[in-house]
Amino acid sequence: MSKSKQIAAGGIASSLCLLLMFLTGVFPFATYALPAMAGTLLVVVVLELNRATAVMVYVSVSLLSLFIAPDKEAALVFIFFFGYYPILKGLIEQIRLRPVELAVKYILFNGMMVLVYFLMIQFLGMQYVADEMMEYGPYGLYFLLGAGNFMFFYYDKALTGLISAYIYQFRPRYIGKWKHEKSL
Repeated sequence: MSKSKQIAAGGIASSLCLLLMFLTGVFPFATYALPAMAGTLLVVVVLELNRATAVMVYVSVSLLSLFIAPDKEAALVFIFFFGYYPILKGLIEQIRLRPVELAVKYILFNGMMVLVYFLMIQFLGMQYVADEMMEYGPYGLYFLLGAGNFMFFYYDKALTGLISAYIYQFRPRYIGKWKHEKSL
């Protein structure tokens, strides 16, 4: 694929990701779902273009989402996890030992979630986030982190399923035909 087509495709992916990040203001209950969906679009960039282009899309969406996304928590969750995890997922899954692979995934997830909330509370003055956590009692943080790990397990499985469906069903049916028609 030519450089100009790569840039155009990266721009389209960036705009779709930014649209999803902007929608966090319309659907405030989707603080995690919309950044996760935006990150999922980066899988297509990795598969159809390359990892370097996906990283450029991630960086541009991350920077712009700080200004465009009404929900700053969603922007930070995208920047610190959901934006780059789909790009790294394939590399992490190349680890041959399954327990090590899972440990890397969960350490990455937990470390980044703790960092996101630390930054929100300590540096961005979002004290209401800490207050919401305390509504669950003295173990609220641990409860929420446990619930997050539970959701991450299903997110990772769903992402694997979406990647497989894209590679084996969507790509041959639609992308393959489109590329074939363009070459005629």
